[in-house]
Amino acid sequence: MSNRLAKEKSPYLLMHAENPVDWYPWGIDAFERAEREDKPVFLSIGYSSCHWCHVMERESFMDEEVAALLNNAFVCVKVDREERPDIDSVYMTASYAMTGKGGWPLTMILTPDKKPFFAATYLPKEGGMGGLGLMELVPDIERAWKNERQNIIKAGEAVIATLSKIEDYIFDQNGDVGESILSEAFRELKENFDFRHGGFGGSPKFPSAHNIFFLLRYWKRGNNVHALEMAEATLRGIGLGGIRDHIGGGFHRYSTDAKWKLPHFEKMLYDQAVIGMASVEAYLATGNAFYEDMAKDAFDYVLKDMTSSEGGFWCAEDADSEGVEGKFYLWNEEELCDALGKDDAEFIAKVFNVEKNGNFLDEATGEKTGKNVLYMTGTIERNAVKLGMAIEDFRSRFYSMREKLRSKRSLRARPMKDDKILTDMNGVMIAALSMGARAFSMPRYAAAAKAAARFALENMKTKGGGLLHLYGGFPVSAEGFLADYAFLVWGFLELYETTFEEEFLFEAMRLNDVVISRFSDKRGGFYLTSDTAERVLVRQKEFYDGAFPSGNSVTVHNLLRLWLITGDKNLLKIAEDAVRFASARIKEVPSAHLHLLSAVDFMLGPSYHIAIAGQRGEPDTEALINALSRSFVLNRVLLFMPSNFESECLSGLSPSIKGVSRVGGKAAVYVCKSGACLPPVTTVTELLRILDAVK
Repeated sequence: MSNRLAKEKSPYLLMHAENPVDWYPWGIDAFERAEREDKPVFLSIGYSSCHWCHVMERESFMDEEVAALLNNAFVCVKVDREERPDIDSVYMTASYAMTGKGGWPLTMILTPDKKPFFAATYLPKEGGMGGLGLMELVPDIERAWKNERQNIIKAGEAVIATLSKIEDYIFDQNGDVGESILSEAFRELKENFDFRHGGFGGSPKFPSAHNIFFLLRYWKRGNNVHALEMAEATLRGIGLGGIRDHIGGGFHRYSTDAKWKLPHFEKMLYDQAVIGMASVEAYLATGNAFYEDMAKDAFDYVLKDMTSSEGGFWCAEDADSEGVEGKFYLWNEEELCDALGKDDAEFIAKVFNVEKNGNFLDEATGEKTGKNVLYMTGTIERNAVKLGMAIEDFRSRFYSMREKLRSKRSLRARPMKDDKILTDMNGVMIAALSMGARAFSMPRYAAAAKAAARFALENMKTKGGGLLHLYGGFPVSAEGFLADYAFLVWGFLELYETTFEEEFLFEAMRLNDVVISRFSDKRGGFYLTSDTAERVLVRQKEFYDGAFPSGNSVTVHNLLRLWLITGDKNLLKIAEDAVRFASARIKEVPSAHLHLLSAVDFMLGPSYHIAIAGQRGEPDTEALINALSRSFVLNRVLLFMPSNFESECLSGLSPSIKGVSRVGGKAAVYVCKSGACLPPVTTVTELLRILDAVK
């Protein structure tokens, strides 16, 4: 029989709708019942593509014996972390405060007034190796709830006090963050850098694309070649390793080993976006076509496999198929021969490091399974040399074999897609596709970004002009969080610079005003939730950049760009106040705030205001736009003034655009560096000379 989750829309919650556990979705009904029956709340948080969430469901939540214990002792609540990131963030912070660790599935035991007093992650049915299982744990907690209630209440109150202190962490109104902190962050990154394989730390190893963003900026600022080498080595590891799906495109969430070879197979939309953006920037910085190929691989995967018919982007693809992690992606020698024939299978086995006994290890035993993750140890050019082939011959054969494998793999049972359309993930994907469209002259990327932007404008806005967090029949109460506004503003700003359609620029400005009015802390920075949202224990502000840049760091970037566009110094002040508020946290661990420090790099300057006067479609205008699109100029905004009419709206928004016009009947580019403007130029040669001098 179905439980209460059967009426939900979240794919993750629906996965648990047939559990014998009497699940509630998060809401007043669950907590009123807990109060009425004097029971604690068993809170379980996860997401649809989480492998260990599936394992815990199979081992524990589908088990009648475990379910009977849980139902008797608790009121049980399931939360999709992507549907309610505010709940996830608060209780994940509590978990780290209580145990020093966290992750998904996240298991929390709460009092009926939502205060946590026990935290764990994955819990099996039976304990072992010194750890407790649910069969032992639940009776222990039940006894403690009856016999040690005061201690539990005190523990919960202590956690709330800790969370409150974290939110007010060493606030320094006069905190200053200057260029020296960039050097300190780089030093920390270098100390943690894996010089052999690229990336940072050991295993597991995450792509953390904002590390690449920061390193490229640090290289550009001081011509630090080591920063560029670290960025490139990391991207090469990601682009060659098993974390990349070399057959179907896209990138898996992280590598379980330090060599980027063995992935955790789930695919997240936001990883495709930020890895794609980092690859675009690396391509513009170096001209290396390998990074172009990486970016296109991510973008093409999203357009092919993660795009809804309405134009929005789905948020994830599972790690498991038919109950087995990675089954869709793994190959043995026999399967390769069946798909390609003996000779071509031997060829592809050399390229992708296929082993007879397999290179993929069984999760439980650690033994080889006979299956292989496909990864490369060198680029196409190096493989061609290694096999004694001409590069074009190798390339032709390689891509032909890849298409055959893709076709064969398509016959397998595919991992489930999480078809939630989330505003924040769609915003960053719009930004990424817009950047790719400019850098690679790919109109279809721009078209997809524009379609997603139109979808968001038509479906993700509230009647009051705010944003919803998600789309697809979810309750209207799921109003937008800071990240939804921040990433959609980012997407609209990038889309404007790709299409020069002013609507997107104006919408970015309007949404940024909503952020300031509804999310700001008057001391500095921005809350995760708006001033009208449900308050879950404490109202949090996140500055830390984890696997994904924080809403605060992206908002600061947006403020700086809009300040350059409008000349509104209040926007600069708000950005500076946010950094000042976070200064003590940044100074404690600079390398944990790298996207925010990329914004500090923007603040420190130089910054560039670039305006083009011309007519779209005319050769001279398009040549100048293409030259700008393929140049690695950081900390800049780009505006376009059409020459056939004067845009009163744009002139009113950005006073600096006034007076921008063609020169001698030719399209012209006006470059201003930190407020000092150079004479306009009308040729690509002159423009490239200026851009080459940009530091």
